Amino acid sequence: MVKDQEFLEKKALYCLGLAKKLGATQSSVVVNNSVSETVNFRNKKLDESNRSDDLGINITTYIGKKKSSISSSNLLNDNLNTLMEKCVETTKNTPEDEFNSLPDKDLLAKTIKDLNLFDDTHVENDQKIDYLKKLEASASDDKRIINTESSFSENKSNFILANSDGFCNGYKTSSFTASSVTVAKDEKSMERDYEYTNKCFLKDLDDAEELGKLAATQTIRKLSPKKIGSEKISVIFDKRIAKGMLSTFASAISASAVSRGTSFLKDKINQNIFSKRINIIDKPDILKGLGSRYFDSEGVKTETLKLVDQGTLKHYLIDTYNGKKLNLKSNGRCGGTSNLYFDNGNISFKDLLNLNSKSIYITETIGHGSNIVTGDYSVGATGFLVEQGEFKYPINEITIAGNFKDMFKNITLANDLEFKYATNSPTMMIDGMVVAGK
Repeated sequence: MVKDQEFLEKKALYCLGLAKKLGATQSSVVVNNSVSETVNFRNKKLDESNRSDDLGINITTYIGKKKSSISSSNLLNDNLNTLMEKCVETTKNTPEDEFNSLPDKDLLAKTIKDLNLFDDTHVENDQKIDYLKKLEASASDDKRIINTESSFSENKSNFILANSDGFCNGYKTSSFTASSVTVAKDEKSMERDYEYTNKCFLKDLDDAEELGKLAATQTIRKLSPKKIGSEKISVIFDKRIAKGMLSTFASAISASAVSRGTSFLKDKINQNIFSKRINIIDKPDILKGLGSRYFDSEGVKTETLKLVDQGTLKHYLIDTYNGKKLNLKSNGRCGGTSNLYFDNGNISFKDLLNLNSKSIYITETIGHGSNIVTGDYSVGATGFLVEQGEFKYPINEITIAGNFKDMFKNITLANDLEFKYATNSPTMMIDGMVVAGK
């Protein structure tokens, strides 16, 4: 079991008291504990089982505009005394930075709404093993599947964030994750694919047999791929790939990238960067949401932000330090986004496939080809050729390329949004992308 709030709070307040005695003008402390248990299977046999119990503390002290941090996994008071002395001494010898400070008091979270983020259910190893046996049997049902790997993880965590301005709060979270990776082979190729499920509550986890079957189906349909020529064409991104576009967008609107001038979206507030059909929302208060939070990593209250409204960029993701550089107040996004998603489009998945007589459907991208400084995008990919709305055959060894400035303007979204991850997108089509093939 994870440590309770009382224990974590006691350690945090002890450090805050020491910081003040040693001459710190401001300070903040995070104490966290996480317990994780994982069982892994390979080819229908138990591969390994492991457990980790991590307890740690991170301390930040300020003396005027000087700041330094220190961390440790030893929470004994003798060690905390030494840590605080070293941290304050280091702070004294650190150059001043005019933007260093704790968040404004009036921005700190004052009320906590229950978001149902913790399930105290414990899954014994025997139960994990039973789940994985069913998953592996289902994933291996077709003879073309020659290799399987699967895992079941249970994670519980708790933390306290406290600072010298009187903020002291934290909360527990839980997650249950099961995954299946399969390899299929025929006379022409060997292919790999995966599927996984991740939920806050055990009862919401996907059925083991369905998960294994889905992983196998997705792998088998990739067998005997063909190569295609180079052309400029509409590219459709599967939902689990489309959400990667949002991750790049989030990086480009982070206050740190904007304040350094290393984002292609610098100085784009209140400008149309998407078509008017596009809305992007970051919603921290979704019940059982995988990205839900009560406050950000500085204790600042979090509220729903419509980052893009009818194609227009409305907000950056602002923390205290970089916000001061930009002369903007924190909007509770220190640590990044919460539950980030494209709002649904107004066209069905089937109709999206039929928008063009020919298109490419991407199920996997290879490499990290997003440059947030220039907006350039280029990745290797595999997927399917789509003609007249039908999947014709699998394709591989292609590269897709474009620039986000143009790509964002040419997005069409289906109406099939699901909240399976912390970042979610409907199926996405981008017109006029360059596909390089054989």
